[in-house]
Amino acid sequence: MMGFVGVLLFHQSLKTVIPMAESRLGHPHLGLGVGLRSAHYSHILEHQPDVDWFEIISENYMDSGGRPRYVLEQIANRYPIVMHGVSLSIGSTDPLNIDYLDKLKALANVVNARWISDHVCWTGVAGRNGHDLLPIPLNEESLQHTVRRINIVQDHLERPLVLENPSSYVTFADSTMEEWEFISHMADETNCGLLLDVNNVYVSSVNHDFDAEHYIRSIPWDRVVQFHLAGHTNCRTHLIDTHDGEVIDPVWQLYRLAHELTGGVSTLLEWDASIPPFPVLHAEVLKAQKYIDGSQSVDSAAVPESNEPSPNSEAVPHPAVYVSVEAE
Repeated sequence: MMGFVGVLLFHQSLKTVIPMAESRLGHPHLGLGVGLRSAHYSHILEHQPDVDWFEIISENYMDSGGRPRYVLEQIANRYPIVMHGVSLSIGSTDPLNIDYLDKLKALANVVNARWISDHVCWTGVAGRNGHDLLPIPLNEESLQHTVRRINIVQDHLERPLVLENPSSYVTFADSTMEEWEFISHMADETNCGLLLDVNNVYVSSVNHDFDAEHYIRSIPWDRVVQFHLAGHTNCRTHLIDTHDGEVIDPVWQLYRLAHELTGGVSTLLEWDASIPPFPVLHAEVLKAQKYIDGSQSVDSAAVPESNEPSPNSEAVPHPAVYVSVEAE
């Protein structure tokens, strides 16, 4: 079998003669998908809805058996599956968890995962998982640390990794570059793919007062293989990425721009709190096509009033508002 490095070199040799769609790490355009959540198991098995693909939270299935694993394998027999992790902790100073990577790789083989993704963040230290997607300082030292770890993970998984920009609530005094610069350098140096979470860009732009459109235009769009869309909670002084409602117009506006720049890639709607019936969820992601083809106008009005998150949420990390602590 040709190793990941060999595949990478072969791929690079073809870049000048293959179409742009094929240069995105070989990942197909899957269409419009939704996150697979346990609240919808029965509906999906009974009705086999006309959704293009599903994204799973990797950790919910890596060690599970019984009904969750049975349902996943049934769905994987009919629909494309993408794996989205929340515990890789690529930015942590802890050693990479090889047992975790082995389980990730094994699950990907079982469900024929189209790709494996996670976040540009850290989730724990000293062997403890905090179950939050924590931001990392954006400087050259942390960049090279992250690059080294991405390369190790890609070699172990024998496939390119796809990494998502997280939402964030603090910045670091020792950051020396913007997030879009950090992500661009990271992708260039590792040849990894990017999962552009458009809602996260918007949330962070409000929290940190930067231009979200400039962010979208500044990343290497030929590295983007997937979009995320979601709702969020407006706390008036800041936004929190709660995945608990419909996508708002300013996020749709950014999505339309991102679609134009990439030429279109797989789009996924996340909805993890106040989870609605499946037809409502599916209808929300189908709005993407209307924004793409221009049949749905975009109102760039202000963010709607805040809404309270519901306890009816899936077992995924819930972003928190982090307090920064600077060492003396």
